[in-house]
Amino acid sequence: MGRPTIKDLATAAGVSISTVNRVIGGGKVRHATMRRVRDAAAAIGFYGLGSIESRVGAAKAKHRFGMLLHQPHRTYYRMLADALVAAGDRFGGADVEIAVEFVDELTPQNIAGRMLALGGACDAIGVVAAVHPLVARAIDALQGRGVPVFALISELEAGGEVPYVGADNWKVGRTAGWAMHRLCKGPGKLGILVGNHRYRCQEQNESGFRSYLREFAPEFALLEPLSTFESSTVAQEVTEGLLREHPDLAGLFVAGGGIAGAMAALRSAGAAGRTVMVGHQLMDNTRAALLDGTMSLAFSVSLDRLADLAVSGMARALDAGARGGGLGAVLPFEICTRENV
Repeated sequence: MGRPTIKDLATAAGVSISTVNRVIGGGKVRHATMRRVRDAAAAIGFYGLGSIESRVGAAKAKHRFGMLLHQPHRTYYRMLADALVAAGDRFGGADVEIAVEFVDELTPQNIAGRMLALGGACDAIGVVAAVHPLVARAIDALQGRGVPVFALISELEAGGEVPYVGADNWKVGRTAGWAMHRLCKGPGKLGILVGNHRYRCQEQNESGFRSYLREFAPEFALLEPLSTFESSTVAQEVTEGLLREHPDLAGLFVAGGGIAGAMAALRSAGAAGRTVMVGHQLMDNTRAALLDGTMSLAFSVSLDRLADLAVSGMARALDAGARGGGLGAVLPFEICTRENV
């Protein structure tokens, strides 16, 4: 058999012969198409693979991705920021710069305004935000300008599809209910803390939690959820109040922000280890709480994996000129106890 021809390469790559000629000769071709031609050339053993690889490398796309995260004093979001920057550095499909902005004021007006400003300086953005009409309007405006918007950690909605990268939070809630059912010494009262019900992740946590208990453990009494407003100080205050009102509290599920305050309240009230506590993310403080028995179980998602999927999804969105369409990803979560941290 003779060596593969340009026509063979065009067929293998699913492009025209003229497109292959432009890739080889240095003409204007989309970077995604160039990579497809390169991959096809490698697969069929095309004689000009070296020059095609050089052309792809020289024309490497350059992207600036903006990431809008919550308050910088919160360890979890600093960890997420570091993971996103590292994911941009190691992404091989393009030169990616990650611009991280932290938001102290979490009002919908401020979030929407910061999204629009960040989107004006970036090719795509990722955001942690609550569902709100102002946020949805900002997403629609950005998508209308060709700036893909990705929801990180908590799902969002707008006129167009918003790809989501994070855990299946309903399953997280169901698993929290399963854990309470098995870890509590007997039926009793269960408390739940949420940061803000407009965060879809927290709403799904609570819904899944209630769903499991209603189905398999109706003997437990689930108290009305209390809001922490994403503040550790508020979380400590409401947990202390919960323990004063219900000194026999069997369990506490922290579905939103403020876990450090909830842990402090359990310790100060002498309820650490007596009240089963389930929460989120493996950080220095939650690891210590697992080890000393203040916390019984934590759910954790790999931030490196989340960051890689967010960055690659944004790059694919730009290559395809797409808003969403399967570019998000649902990540598995780990169950952490003091026996495996």
